[in-house]
Amino acid sequence: MRYCFNLQVRPERMAEYVERHQAVWPEMQDALRATGWRNYSLFLRSDGLLVGYVETDDLAAAQAAIARTEVNARWQAEMAEFFTGIDGRPPDESFVLLTEVFHLSEEK
Repeated sequence: MRYCFNLQVRPERMAEYVERHQAVWPEMQDALRATGWRNYSLFLRSDGLLVGYVETDDLAAAQAAIARTEVNARWQAEMAEFFTGIDGRPPDESFVLLTEVFHLSEEK
């Protein structure tokens, strides 16, 4: 299944946020893959709106699996300072899911 979500990056931290994501820890990438996250992308608008896209068989299960990893706990702790509106929760537990309203299929 496809999932899309958004978060808000602090405008004054956007450059560093981008920098950090150009060098995501290999062990974090491995953990995401191992816990069912596929085709995972993040897009950042100039005002700090972050839009994420991920494919997974079961988002709740993928989130629970990644949450059990030590590397994710470290990554989320480091990333939390970049976001507004997460109220002390880890970013990966704070995103707002968007509803898919259209998808162009490969088939006619």
